Amino acid sequence: MSRQTEVDELFDVKNYFYIGNFQQCINEAQKLQKPSTPEVATLRDIFTYRSYLAQKKYLVVLDEIKTNSPEDIKPLKLLAEYFSNTQKRDGILAYLDQQLTGSANVPNDSFALVAATIYSNENNLEAAYRVLHSSDCLEAYAFIIHILLKLDRVDLAKKKLKEMQDKDDDATLTQLAQAWVNTAIGGEKLQDAYYIYQELVDKYGSTPHLLNSQAVTFLGRGQYEEAEAVLQEALDKDSNFSDTLINMIVLHRSTGKGPEVANRYLSQLKTLNPDHPYIKDLNQKEDEFSRICQQYMPSKTQIPA
Repeated sequence: MSRQTEVDELFDVKNYFYIGNFQQCINEAQKLQKPSTPEVATLRDIFTYRSYLAQKKYLVVLDEIKTNSPEDIKPLKLLAEYFSNTQKRDGILAYLDQQLTGSANVPNDSFALVAATIYSNENNLEAAYRVLHSSDCLEAYAFIIHILLKLDRVDLAKKKLKEMQDKDDDATLTQLAQAWVNTAIGGEKLQDAYYIYQELVDKYGSTPHLLNSQAVTFLGRGQYEEAEAVLQEALDKDSNFSDTLINMIVLHRSTGKGPEVANRYLSQLKTLNPDHPYIKDLNQKEDEFSRICQQYMPSKTQIPA
């Protein structure tokens, strides 16, 4: 997105957004009544609207972004339409495909991030990866690392992380990306990832995002009691947070406890977020299992009269 002045007036706004404290991000943005430049004002509003989107308050974004809004803000209305109206999704995807026939057609960083978010939600990681290469903002680097880790390309993620560190080693987003890569590497690096998350908790307070990230490091080391403690704290903060429900399912299945509790969290996730990639993947595996069972089921023999 837009470059900023040397004194980052949006330092807290951005950091609260990145760690998942979206309401505090909005609160900090509202405090900045007289930004130094129009560019900073636009970026403030971008993070405000993105926070509303993260809270699923789509109508706020749809109502407030107008045809005369700054060009960097307009793509967020497209994202709000995508998430709020499933019937519009095919048309939105067709529009993006038409607009993004080449990297030169990406108008700004905001558009690139919105397009990548939509493509990623559609599990079209190749398209998301391609559009992000048109941007050199720190978020695009982080998004690319996230995609590479989903593709199990830790080797490439490490290279992109090095580029990100060269760009801004001290940024919160760079620290988060380092923790993601450490978690993917596993082993002793899980402890390093935990320390990064804990440092952010100490600075800005805990959020469901940070707590779930810590839980993953505990699960990776088989520290189930510690994982359960932070996941319970995450549930207390937001009982409907999808990552918490998924990690609770993993925790209860990993500890070999009865299936009732895990199934309860699964039912809650299916109700709250039926389109979540975890649910889609689970449904696909269940359908495939049923198909295989049908294929190898012994045929009924006719008993002669």
